[in-house]
Amino acid sequence: MEAVVPHEITTELTQILANLVLGDNKIRSNAEQAVNDRLAQTPDLYLLALAQFSIAADTEMRSFSLVLLRRLLFRTAPGQQPREGRLTLYDQLPAHALTTLERLLLHSLSHEPLDAVRRKTVDTVCDLANNSMSRGRPWHALQAQTFTMTQTGEAGFRECAYRLFSGCPNLVMDLQTDAVLTVFRKGLQDSQSVEVRLAALRASVSYLTACDQLQLSHSLSLLYPMLDTLPSLPNIHLKSFLSSLTPLCSSHPNLFVPHMDALLSFLRGLIMPSVDSGPTPTVAKPFPGTSSFTFPPGGSGSRTPDDNDEVTEDEEKELVRKAALEFMVSLTEAKPALAKRSEGWTAAMVRASLEGMGELPEDTLDSWLEADPSEDAQDENYPHVYEQSLDRVACALGGKAVLPPAFQYIPSMLANYDWRLRHAGLMAIAAIAEGTSKVMQMELGKVVDLVTPMFKDAHPRVRYAACQCVGQLCTDLEEIIQDRYHEQLFAALIPTLEAPEPRVHSHAAAALINFCEGVERDTLVPYLDPIVERLLKMLNPGAEDGKVVKGYVQEQAITTLAMVADASEATFAKHYASIMPLLLNVLRNANSSDHYKLRAKAMECAGLIAIAVGRNVFRADANTLIELLIKIQNSPVDPSDTMLPTFLIATWAKICQALGTEFEPFLPVVMPPLLNAASAKADVSIYDDEDDVGETREGWETISMDGQIVGIRTSTIDEKCQAFDTLVVYCATLGGRFAPYLAQSLELSLPALKFYFHDGVREAASRLIPLLFSCGKQSGTLTSQMVAASFLQLINTIRAETDPSFLSSLYRALADGLRVVGIPALTPNLQATLIEATKHQLQTLADKRKRRAESPEDDREELALLEEVEEFALEDMEKLLKILDGQHPLLVAVSSVRDLGFNQWDSEEERDSDG
Repeated sequence: MEAVVPHEITTELTQILANLVLGDNKIRSNAEQAVNDRLAQTPDLYLLALAQFSIAADTEMRSFSLVLLRRLLFRTAPGQQPREGRLTLYDQLPAHALTTLERLLLHSLSHEPLDAVRRKTVDTVCDLANNSMSRGRPWHALQAQTFTMTQTGEAGFRECAYRLFSGCPNLVMDLQTDAVLTVFRKGLQDSQSVEVRLAALRASVSYLTACDQLQLSHSLSLLYPMLDTLPSLPNIHLKSFLSSLTPLCSSHPNLFVPHMDALLSFLRGLIMPSVDSGPTPTVAKPFPGTSSFTFPPGGSGSRTPDDNDEVTEDEEKELVRKAALEFMVSLTEAKPALAKRSEGWTAAMVRASLEGMGELPEDTLDSWLEADPSEDAQDENYPHVYEQSLDRVACALGGKAVLPPAFQYIPSMLANYDWRLRHAGLMAIAAIAEGTSKVMQMELGKVVDLVTPMFKDAHPRVRYAACQCVGQLCTDLEEIIQDRYHEQLFAALIPTLEAPEPRVHSHAAAALINFCEGVERDTLVPYLDPIVERLLKMLNPGAEDGKVVKGYVQEQAITTLAMVADASEATFAKHYASIMPLLLNVLRNANSSDHYKLRAKAMECAGLIAIAVGRNVFRADANTLIELLIKIQNSPVDPSDTMLPTFLIATWAKICQALGTEFEPFLPVVMPPLLNAASAKADVSIYDDEDDVGETREGWETISMDGQIVGIRTSTIDEKCQAFDTLVVYCATLGGRFAPYLAQSLELSLPALKFYFHDGVREAASRLIPLLFSCGKQSGTLTSQMVAASFLQLINTIRAETDPSFLSSLYRALADGLRVVGIPALTPNLQATLIEATKHQLQTLADKRKRRAESPEDDREELALLEEVEEFALEDMEKLLKILDGQHPLLVAVSSVRDLGFNQWDSEEERDSDG
């Protein structure tokens, strides 16, 4: 093919590209700058040169040029701010350059000899096609060439044709449905290449996902050849086919309705272990005679095992097993009613999950005992997938559907001689507790009777699982289990605090935290002494034991002591003298990097104990603790100690709550860093495309905003939120004594109402404003300008607010502020602006509710939750209007909007009954 750019351009670009792949950072950086400079001057020449390389250079350069072309084409044009209309290099190309670019890429597509390079051409062509079509530029030549490629005799080209349909479904969306289905069926039934069938399957999924309702209704028959690709596949390919189908389960679950019986017949043979790997809650082959799977049902076809590769056969089977289970669980989550109606579907998923959870390696006890619990999430030997699947199924289907099949096996698992099955039974109860809690509470006594004897099991991992199970039950059935069964649970947990294994007694302490979060003080008090005694022994066992206490044990003991103190309140005072000196000692000495977490936990515990026992008990140690905190605060900052800033701010707040107005002298110490944290700006990076993001950095998150990918440093805005929460504590506790910081705090709070990167910052700012009014009124430092500016900002924010939850907070802040300063402070102009903003919000809510009246039945439960949030906004709006005028005309409008909501009681009762 003739050259399309001058020879000197290709020569120069060849050298630049060669430098881009060198290891020398300076040379590579200069090459990147050279690329940017050339693209800023003559983008068409250099982009066309890259496209020319894709057909004329050596293999490595062809591949690299395609990748680079794909990255550059839709990058923001040089010299343009990212938000300025988002013009890209593509948008700057003249029409003749676009035509040439398309012609070069089509040539690469049809002539590239290597599959690997041709696939990169497909990726680049798909990006170009999708972006061109979104700008109104069709690519008919690509459409024609792709259909032609499906007819070619070479499998690699047929595969790429279907890859194109998958990556750019718009190529077929405007064609006759029958013609499209014919082409896709041909690919799905390709007898020569499994890669072609897989590409055709992915193309079919993309097509069905992109279809409108009319197209979808005419395309239902495509599911038969799609699903019929599965039975004949060896395990090495089956996983990819199942994973490719799974997104369709989530987006269009109704497509699978006619196929549920056949799917179950096929999939349950995959999700169960194929050999007897030891004692299990079921039998090794629980579903005999289920290897046949044919679409349409009743046709021919069979699944044949592949025994050629014995080295990886077990791994392949396990990957297929997990993919098949994920398919079933995803379909269940998307359409719970469908799973409930399909007899045997739920039972198969539950049984398979229980089987998988019991497949722990046998000989790992020593390494498990020595491991830090924080490493458990990364343990590749643990069957996380099966445990999470059981949890997801329970949350999707509820207790009525899941508890019967689960407890068909769990009791026998708990009685099994194999510790792995006893462990799995306990972890299974923990996994299903959240989703089945409404039904489980009816049989909670039986569950407790099953679990508590396991605390005396001979195997440490079973006792650990018992702690996990009880802790989870205390969270998911909070208050219920603590109220009814505290005697049995304390009788099991307290002795386990003295278990010989650090991992077990540490986890028993962790379970106590969950227990204490839902316990009444009077229930906890009789058990306080034995709990504290054992926690202190964990924290400081004494020299006679001769053992070095593991760091995670000390951290857990301190954390649990803090929670016990918080739950037992003033009753904890009798243990104060035993615990506070230990905590102060930790703060004095735990300065090395491996003790940072222990130090942070000690701060937190000291603060919570101070609140629990009150200022009279705490006062004797207050100055010592404060001096230690000041020393820590003024020490050189170690960037690796990410916990310190958060825990320092939180501990100062707790000390303020404990000391009350006696904390005032320490404000000059705590306020400068607090105000600094509260004034932090959002640290934001804007990316042109997903490829530029790379791996998400620790402490950063990415969101999509205005068509761009925005990276936000969450650690900074989390600290900002905590700082505002702490300002609320200081102002509420100190009242008028906080006056020296009134003006600064108000200056930070008003713009924070519109800090859209973190809802917590906005909520805290809305709570702080009326508290600052009260502080100013008590101290005589509140000016009319402060009040007017605050009301104006609140009203303007109300006018623009789209989140009904925060709208409620804004009305509440305005009402609380008026109660402090009086209605006359709201000038006629401000009041008129407020009424206009309120009318706007009422009209917006009314329009939303009218639109919802036309929503499909499937959406009504979710929409009812939205209306529940809106009801709070209407309620706070109503309260404010009544403050202004008990007979305010807009009160009628509020009632009218409320009446537009639909009644959800029936569906709520149905959901409750499903548990």
